Amino acid sequence: MTHPTLIAGDWGTTQLRLYLCGGEQVIATKTGRGIGALQRSAAEEFEAAANEWLATETIEHIVLAGMVGSRNGWLETPYVSCPASLDDVRAAFGTLTHRGKQIAIVPGLSCTSPLGSPDVMRGEETQLFGALQLRESLRSGRHVIALPGTHSKWAAVEDSHVVNFQTALTGELFALLRSHSTLLKAGATTSSAVDTNSFEAGVQASKSAALVQQLFQVRSRQLVEGWSADRASSFLSGLLIGSDVDSAVRSLAPAHVTLICEPSLADLYSRALATYDIALERLDGAECVLAGLRALAA
Repeated sequence: MTHPTLIAGDWGTTQLRLYLCGGEQVIATKTGRGIGALQRSAAEEFEAAANEWLATETIEHIVLAGMVGSRNGWLETPYVSCPASLDDVRAAFGTLTHRGKQIAIVPGLSCTSPLGSPDVMRGEETQLFGALQLRESLRSGRHVIALPGTHSKWAAVEDSHVVNFQTALTGELFALLRSHSTLLKAGATTSSAVDTNSFEAGVQASKSAALVQQLFQVRSRQLVEGWSADRASSFLSGLLIGSDVDSAVRSLAPAHVTLICEPSLADLYSRALATYDIALERLDGAECVLAGLRALAA
């Protein structure tokens, strides 16, 4: 019988995910509200999710990563400056005590981005270090790792250190423009399916002019050429992802990209990267988070 020794938590803005781990096994999982959706204190939310484990299991370590360490979280934990290694992050844990158990809060990272501006991440660093645990080939030399999402991150990793990174508001902009702008027809509904041809047309268009000069055709093509809302939405996605990828390729010059995200988003970024003839590998985001939390708790 495996005795649990670790509670690992990925606590982002929208959701809390807890893993009860014994050795290399996940014994059980729990979910709760994210930091941005709390209706009670963070301590109460954690207690509601983990109380059964705390009462009945042998817990040696509790490690929480993500927005739990932000100024709106349970305990604000300062960023670690890049370049940063797993050991650097571990040494900067924030700590608090809950029901007699010490909880380690993983700090985020800060850097001067390849664009010359300050940048930060909180949560994605755990995925980056998890990727290094899952792929030994990433631990030496220089690598570019992309974490597409609401705020997409592109990180340069050298010899197991996160050297710098840049952020694009790709997912957030897509949600805002699709739902709260004039680009799509008033009242139009779109499905989750992607029109591949329209998406790829958006990717190509993103290379030919500035994004702000390309966006309005999402609307004008509906009015003049009769595009459906789904087709226009896919073109918008291509414009934004294409712009994100183009900027990252210019600033980071990757020969190979490791993608960490869920499969449908990886498919879209793969299509955009394919236009540059860049080799890529995919890793699952949840697996990377768990591997990173385990490594940090070791």
